[in-house]
Amino acid sequence: MKLSLKLVSVLFSLGLSATALSQTVVPPNSEVSKALPLEELRRFSEVFDRIKNSYVEPVDDAKVLEDAIRGMISGLDPHSSYLEPEAFDELREHTSGEFGGVGIEISLEDGFIRVIAPIDDTPAVKAGIKAGDLITRIDDEPVKSMGLDGAISRMRGKPGTEIVLTVLREGEDKPLSIKVVRDVIKVTSIKHKMLGEQYAYLRITQFQGNTGSDLKKTLYEIQEKNASSLQGIVLDLRNNPGGVLQAAVEVVDAFIDKGMIVYTQGRLANADTEFMATEDVVSATVPMVVLINGGSASASEIVAGALQDHKRAVIMGTGSFGKGSVQTILPLTQRRALKLTTARYFTPSGRSIQAQGIQPDVVVEEAELKKVQGRNFPKEKDLSGHLFNGQAEQLKDNELAEAQKGLSQRDYQLYEALNLLKALTIVGKVTAP
Repeated sequence: MKLSLKLVSVLFSLGLSATALSQTVVPPNSEVSKALPLEELRRFSEVFDRIKNSYVEPVDDAKVLEDAIRGMISGLDPHSSYLEPEAFDELREHTSGEFGGVGIEISLEDGFIRVIAPIDDTPAVKAGIKAGDLITRIDDEPVKSMGLDGAISRMRGKPGTEIVLTVLREGEDKPLSIKVVRDVIKVTSIKHKMLGEQYAYLRITQFQGNTGSDLKKTLYEIQEKNASSLQGIVLDLRNNPGGVLQAAVEVVDAFIDKGMIVYTQGRLANADTEFMATEDVVSATVPMVVLINGGSASASEIVAGALQDHKRAVIMGTGSFGKGSVQTILPLTQRRALKLTTARYFTPSGRSIQAQGIQPDVVVEEAELKKVQGRNFPKEKDLSGHLFNGQAEQLKDNELAEAQKGLSQRDYQLYEALNLLKALTIVGKVTAP
């Protein structure tokens, strides 16, 4: 059996070695012949030949083959992609915490671009882009003609320049045109504040290489300043699109001291891995509530799933995104790479998150709580001649009350998380031996 010279040229362009080529010229019943689908490769060669000779304009061989590679990868799943030099560099920038653009995490869905989550403090958030938005046009050009990499490239640009995104949003009758001003995106992975004297609020915006160490450092600082008073932690993973797997493992490891965190299964020899907790725990007993929503994906779901399985935290909010696959960067020649889905990951109890997500223990929808104006009933202290208390009465935790003012209107889910932590604190004091 012989291959045409044209097909040989195509195979070289696809990166096969001369050894691989020589092995294709063998009897059909061999293992190598089974590995390379010769009929399909002939069809590819035929299509390439027709394009080369019959297309209305001359075409560049390299461009046609690059497009073929992109199509081959994009047909696998929404998260696998072919990284040319510029995209490869952008990926490294993205995981390091500083890059240019509008600040959204996206995936491909039926040819359109779905917003997994806008990143905190970025132009996308300021412009009003929301998780779940479906981008149909970029500067009036249909995204179906771009693909995922093309859309990412179009949204990147010089800081200060404008871009108009046309989005379809659930609940809206017509498409929205949203103007976004590009900027240099500097992502601060960990944000924190105290809610009163007893409750700590920690938000992870995205999982980067230093997220685990930054979280542990922040926890140590909080516990040192509030050694005797810290009663609870809210870990906010809402609209966190994920990031580095190892960072998620390190975050969970800060809250549990033993057991499995996550495991992966795939076809490669090194795809089956287990990640176990170490004794390097920072906060193993302080009550926790983890907030998630539909914009919580990937690494966020690993953290929420592990803490839920270990019964270390109460998961609150709405169901997460459901991205339970692992992408591996496989370098190629000429500063190119494949971002290829190589495994699925599972929570410690064996749950696959893929296309299902993490379901919260306590479902709390995004809402706004308004106080109902009611009758002001007179109290004992309002009666003329009432007896005094006899003690120097003080309201407890005035700072917490102040922190909660208006929270039900600004962030109802956080308001409910704080209420649950207060309840856990009270029950813990009642049941403590």
